[in-house]
Amino acid sequence: MDYFLVVALEMARAVAWLVLLAAGLAIIFGMMKVINFAHGEFLMLGGYTVVMSVNAGVNEWFAILVLAPICVGLFGVLIERLVIRRLYGRILDSLLATWGLSLLMVGGVTLIFGNTVQGVATPFGGMAIGSYQVAIYNFLLIGAAAALLLAIWSVLKFTKAGLIARATMQNPAMAEALGIKTSWVYMATFGIGSAVTGLAGGLLAPVTGVVPSMGVNFVGQSFITVITGGASVITGTLSSATLLGMISQGTTFLSGPVYGDAALLVTALVLLRLLPQGITGRIFKNSL
Repeated sequence: MDYFLVVALEMARAVAWLVLLAAGLAIIFGMMKVINFAHGEFLMLGGYTVVMSVNAGVNEWFAILVLAPICVGLFGVLIERLVIRRLYGRILDSLLATWGLSLLMVGGVTLIFGNTVQGVATPFGGMAIGSYQVAIYNFLLIGAAAALLLAIWSVLKFTKAGLIARATMQNPAMAEALGIKTSWVYMATFGIGSAVTGLAGGLLAPVTGVVPSMGVNFVGQSFITVITGGASVITGTLSSATLLGMISQGTTFLSGPVYGDAALLVTALVLLRLLPQGITGRIFKNSL
């Protein structure tokens, strides 16, 4: 019984992990159709914000929950104004530009901090489930993922800002005709997506450690989750993260982490073959 509880907790943690990794990308790619290939480096920037802040004496929770999303969000606004706004509707060009940005960020951070792993202490320690020991921080990651999805859904569903954002993404010409400054909406959306990514990077920093090349390890999982989920930001991210996370983690427990990663990729390939528009393109149409 204890073993099954631990497995269930690890599956829930894997789902939360994918949700946190993919939420910011889902906002940017799902709503704006911009391929941000530097998404992994935005995660890395959030992690380094936490490490630098904690080393400077800042409270760890303030660094994770406030400084990381603010710093990465402002950086995202800067990138949108300087680069991305010239590339809307040009998917291949945006991919190449953000790929170059990712290389520049990795090189710059390596030059400043070196290619060594840095980190902060994982809060709360561990707890016993029978004869097994699990990290209490896993429960916080699960709760943070749920709260993040709920917050995004609430903003998009119930606020005027969310309505304006959805209207602009669906029909920018009509939104402009109604007096909405769409360029500001695009900037704000990219900035919020970047801030969510920074928050995810800050939350994952105590677990993974921070190194300049860490984005390479996460960008694939993020894109697989978002593309498999389809166009819907909330439903797509949650459904694909749940399916992929449970299959990947279940396979990891049975056969090892290498087979777990392979199972995630194979599952995504099969789903995209059966559902080319993603899960929400066929099953949960017209959902947020």
